[in-house]
Amino acid sequence: MIKKCLFPAAGYGTRFLPATKAVPKEMLPILNKPLLQYGIEEAIEAGILNIALVTGKGKRAIEDHFDCSSELDSLLINSPKKELLNGIKEITEKITLTYIRQRMPLGLGHAILTAEPLIGNDTFAIHLADDLCANDKQNVLSQMIEVYKKFQCNIIAIEEISSELTSQYGIISAKPLKGEKNLYEVEKLVEKPLPEDAPSNLAIIGRYILEPEIFEHLKKISPGANGEIQLTDAISRMLQNSRVIALKFSGKRFDCGNVKGFVEATNHFYSKLYS
Repeated sequence: MIKKCLFPAAGYGTRFLPATKAVPKEMLPILNKPLLQYGIEEAIEAGILNIALVTGKGKRAIEDHFDCSSELDSLLINSPKKELLNGIKEITEKITLTYIRQRMPLGLGHAILTAEPLIGNDTFAIHLADDLCANDKQNVLSQMIEVYKKFQCNIIAIEEISSELTSQYGIISAKPLKGEKNLYEVEKLVEKPLPEDAPSNLAIIGRYILEPEIFEHLKKISPGANGEIQLTDAISRMLQNSRVIALKFSGKRFDCGNVKGFVEATNHFYSKLYS
């Protein structure tokens, strides 16, 4: 039912400088795979094979990673190391990749609006590769698609955070959905509120399923927090006429946009692979 997944990948990754001065933050590796590859694998596992990427200046490595490399294939043709490329080849053979460039870094909302020609009039998923999630069973996108199948509306993924961290996230005001576990009826969204102004400690993470009307709202909103076009503000406008359900997902999220979360993710996936 959800056929397209959008990956905004145009940001500068300033929280990870100087590593991201020349290397896209989405290509930073957890073990031997870049963050973006983990994200695309999550989409494939959820049954989404049409992948759209919003890139920017200095992001050529993303396209190269998901392209064929005849030179590398020739070099490794008789080497046991050739098997190391099988994973990425399997991915590129399964999916359709489309790219569009965000010309100016005007925020997540603007990046998503930039992708409108790639998405068209389809309900679509959004995946932020910085938010790497580990799950023993269903991945986060798969969990969200199950909710979408039942309710046929906009879905956002959330988690509980410490109150002092609310100024780093979009925060929701919501009530538990009657008869449902870990689902909330969203009443209000606030972008990066101070702890004393936050309506809850339920924070939006980098997974969304949104109806295409989001593009019209993104066109109408004014710049919000940090002078950027905020996706949270556009979703708030949608609440006037559309339903938004929040899923407190099952699994663990690592914020790989900062060093602490990146190291935690590396340790977690290393222990799973080698313990």
